[in-house]
Formats: sequence, C-alpha cells, structure tokens
Amino acid sequence: MSFLRILLVLAALAFGAPPAIAAQQPPPQSEFVPVDEIPPGEQIPAINLVAAAYGFVWVVLLGYVWSIARRLQKVEAELVDLESRKR
Repeated sequence: MSFLRILLVLAALAFGAPPAIAAQQPPPQSEFVPVDEIPPGEQIPAINLVAAAYGFVWVVLLGYVWSIARRLQKVEAELVDLESRKR
C-alpha cells in the first residue's frame, strides 16, 4: 500500500509541475530561430532529463521487485504452514 502512495505522490509531482513551468514561458516567436542562435540559458539541459528518467525507471523497477519479494515470502510462509498441518 505504501508503494502505491509513493507512486501517486511521484505522479502528482510529475504532472503538477508543467502548468507552473508553462506560466513562466515567454510568448511564442513569429519566425523560425535556428538552434545555434538560441542563447545557452534558454536551452534545456538534456543530461538532467535523462538522469531523471533513468532514476524514475530504477525506482519503479526496484519497487516492483521489492513488492514481488514480499508476496513471495508470504506464499512461502503459507506453504510451510500447510506442510506443518499436513503432518
């Protein structure tokens, strides 16, 4: 249940931020501006986005594996209980 709560908080943070960022954006330009003419401060740093994406995927993957391990332990405990009742 706590994994679901963490996932919901991450989703709220991910989908709650774009409107605040969009409000800070300047109005669109009326003509094409080549990439080499854009000042460095207005370019999106790709390494931060890639690192965030990989981090998110690893957190979700580790959470899933942890969830499976917990459920497997419960099943193994039930099997041991059934084996002891059988005798």
